[in-house]
Amino acid sequence: MKKVVIGIIIVFGLLFFVALPLMRISPFHLDDALEVASGMGAKLACSGRYVMGQNEQQVIDDLATYSPATKALDIQYDDDQKRVVASMLGLSSTTAQYRDGIGCTLEFGDTTALNSVHRPEWSASAGTWPLGSRADNIDQDIQKALDEQLRQDNIDGYQSRALLVVKDGKLVAESYAPEFDETTAFLGWSMGKSITSILLGRLDAMEPLDVSADHLFSSWQNDDRAGITLESLLQMSSGLGFSELYAPGSDATRMLFTEGNASSVAMESPLEEAVGTHFSYSSGTTNLLARYLFDKLGGDPQSNIDFFYREVAKPLGMSHTVFEPDASGAFVGSSYIYASARDWARLGQLMLGKGEINGQRLLTEDWVTRASQPNHSDDPRYGYQFWLNGGGDELRWDKLPSDAYAMMGNRSQVVMIIPSQNAVIVRLGWTSGYYPTNEVLGSLTQKL
Repeated sequence: MKKVVIGIIIVFGLLFFVALPLMRISPFHLDDALEVASGMGAKLACSGRYVMGQNEQQVIDDLATYSPATKALDIQYDDDQKRVVASMLGLSSTTAQYRDGIGCTLEFGDTTALNSVHRPEWSASAGTWPLGSRADNIDQDIQKALDEQLRQDNIDGYQSRALLVVKDGKLVAESYAPEFDETTAFLGWSMGKSITSILLGRLDAMEPLDVSADHLFSSWQNDDRAGITLESLLQMSSGLGFSELYAPGSDATRMLFTEGNASSVAMESPLEEAVGTHFSYSSGTTNLLARYLFDKLGGDPQSNIDFFYREVAKPLGMSHTVFEPDASGAFVGSSYIYASARDWARLGQLMLGKGEINGQRLLTEDWVTRASQPNHSDDPRYGYQFWLNGGGDELRWDKLPSDAYAMMGNRSQVVMIIPSQNAVIVRLGWTSGYYPTNEVLGSLTQKL
């Protein structure tokens, strides 16, 4: 016991005097740091193990790329109950629970309503991608280029895990790092923002939405936030003062790792800019959109899950995808979706097809156009939760066509949609720093 106590003191000392300054964390935010660490550890360990299929060491290695302090986490797996408890130095403990079909949720407050939620069942098609799982159209030249790019990426330390190319609606090449394959569900992080837009687009196709509508939430009815429109949320120009800084105690980390309702932090944020004038990238904004969708669908967790799978995932053939809800049952639209490289490509193909895929129209052409066109704020290179190449004074990616636009997420997740080349390129990985998206994808487009 004495050795354990001494060990805790040593780790705590390293955290306090070494790790915290290196991570620019004030000792005054130590409580927040411990809560965020245990919340992040529980969430990523649970989804890593039970959704993605990682082993314990892979989970530890992935967490460590965010902070060396995560190595002090004690992560306990209950494989019978599919539950994970993460504790930081015995001072902060968080539990995440896996549920079949809906993934892992941090157990904050009463989550019993999620226990009866189930994923609608369907049989995956045996046909050719995108409806089915067969890859019958591999282009050997592009495949060779993809294999070489993946190999070079990992020589360079970028931790690329999957590369995939779609050309003219056909899956023409895919390459995977060892331990990953076409069934692996990869965490998309902020690519979930684009999917949240797609879900709203699907609802719009079924029940037209007025994107100029305001007075969106009851708590905003009697203050200046009442003027925030649906379109301003979609374009990240709401004017809300939500901080996207990822530090202990910040809006973003509270939202993802210490709150049971992912929209609550942004819901309470003040208005700081005139609506529609200032672009401010905000995960909180997307979770407001996810809450808006949840409310539109009746505020019921099962209805929310049903809508995603029946109206989007099933028609696209996305059989290796899990979109995870918060404790209230609304999707954490900003961040928590796991999907295979092929499923990510299906979403890109849906946009490339102007809302049509597998013989079905899921989105109106008008929605796709608006989702991929510049906004009218002080930074126009952003559509409806999609990053745009053009629309500003200079291209975001100068080695790609100007009409390219993308779903993008932390660790350099990318689904690049290139209408002028009728192509989609997917890159998935775990790059902790810079990844040369412009150069790599630009080079691959030369092979198409």
